Amino acid sequence: MSLGSKLLPLQKNRDHDVDSGIAVMKNDKDNIQLSAVEDHDGILTIRGGGARRDWNGIHYKQGMSAKNVGTNKLSANIAAIPPGGVAYAHIHVGFEVILYILEGKVRHEFGPGLKQIVENEAGDFIYIKPGVPHEVVNMSDTEPVVAFVARSSADEWDNIIPYDRSQKD
Repeated sequence: MSLGSKLLPLQKNRDHDVDSGIAVMKNDKDNIQLSAVEDHDGILTIRGGGARRDWNGIHYKQGMSAKNVGTNKLSANIAAIPPGGVAYAHIHVGFEVILYILEGKVRHEFGPGLKQIVENEAGDFIYIKPGVPHEVVNMSDTEPVVAFVARSSADEWDNIIPYDRSQKD
């Protein structure tokens, strides 16, 4: 049975093993290979999606943004969460995100205190409104989650802040 966009109450409060209660975000997000961009005088291409970059527990193909192709209002790439992986709680400040799940099953814990849950799987679209706190969990211990990610910000991760799930909103 497909869970699609079924909302579920949060069953547990996972410990993130960080002293402050805010997950530390691993960051090599600025590892941009400009040489991967082919400029065809109006159409730009990155073959194979570009080099891998890591941010907050997620592996990204380089994709396209202001940093490498000069976009003004959007960015896009392919994201992969490894088996059992978590993209720790964060908030997108002032921009929208749309995801399309290509492979795997994912759970978003979201809202104040991350007390709501929605589960999605391959074939599902997900829209995340600006300012909604959320944490993303790969539901499989053996398979990655792979998604196409589009943002209404050319800056990719520049306007993302960590979120403390114990925070009272």
